[in-house]
Amino acid sequence: MLTILVGGFFGDEGKGKIAAYIGINDSPKLAVRTGSINAGHTVTYMGKQWKVRIIPSAFINKSSKLVLAPGALTSIQLLFNEARETDSTDRLLVDEHVGIITQEEIDEERKDEYLMKVIGSTGQGVGYAEAKRILRKLKLAKDYEELKPYLTKVPNLVLDELDKGNDVLVEGTQGHYLSLYHGEYPYVTSRNTTSSGILSELGIGPKYVDHVLIVFKSYVTRVGGGPLEGEIPWEEAEKMGIAETATVTGRKRRSAPFNVKLAKEAIRINSATQVAITKLDSLFKEARNVREFNKLPREARKWIEDLEAELKVPITIIGTGEDTLATIDLRREKIGE
Repeated sequence: MLTILVGGFFGDEGKGKIAAYIGINDSPKLAVRTGSINAGHTVTYMGKQWKVRIIPSAFINKSSKLVLAPGALTSIQLLFNEARETDSTDRLLVDEHVGIITQEEIDEERKDEYLMKVIGSTGQGVGYAEAKRILRKLKLAKDYEELKPYLTKVPNLVLDELDKGNDVLVEGTQGHYLSLYHGEYPYVTSRNTTSSGILSELGIGPKYVDHVLIVFKSYVTRVGGGPLEGEIPWEEAEKMGIAETATVTGRKRRSAPFNVKLAKEAIRINSATQVAITKLDSLFKEARNVREFNKLPREARKWIEDLEAELKVPITIIGTGEDTLATIDLRREKIGE
């Protein structure tokens, strides 16, 4: 079974937590990462926390092989640093076509005042590297001797595992409304962050996809410029307990209430078959660390039930705390898996 994990808002939805949970609970044979190093995912498990930018968040399952899709971009140093930090060097696989970001692209991007000050780029060199790839000027993983032991052809690898009946988890980055094609251009990232874009970066066709799991936070956040309907002042967000800072840059995230209209549009465009909701405990403090739906406070259960009725897609996974296992899993009950 192949599952694609996609963000439904502007990134920061908690995809890392959901991917980690699926990694532990489902034991996918492969956890495949698309996107690049400008998106940070936080994983908390057994009292330890990691902030990863390119290693798949399902790394906490020691039996899963960790894979970078051909459309991904990384720096070699960051990749190896994270592989060591997550104790995953021996199960790392990199498609030969993964693009490699160097200090040159990072320096070029950080000198671009339009990207840095107007758009709000993270300054990780991703946009410049992507542009060079399009111009056929970027070096790829196959061009670097130190990556040779890890190289593979990821589309074939994924299809072989699916043919064997094994599970594959594909982790997208950022969110639907940061897509280069579907977001509020120019306040977007440098790639298509929708499920179709994730599938394109993976390099296989849509008939292999069993589920698209779209992740929403119980409220909306975004970093950098661009519109945010219903934006809440930082001071008020602090009082409400929904003030956040970005994983990669440490910048303050802008906040707004959950937006049903945006959620419905993202579900439709991404052909989502399931919904995950994270940080329910931010809205309902008594929901913190609850792991069974019927043990949630009544108000929290009603909020989920009303939202599901509006979205018309089953809410199958609910995050109730930072730890990976602070999760309510309703997939067996709602979709039979």
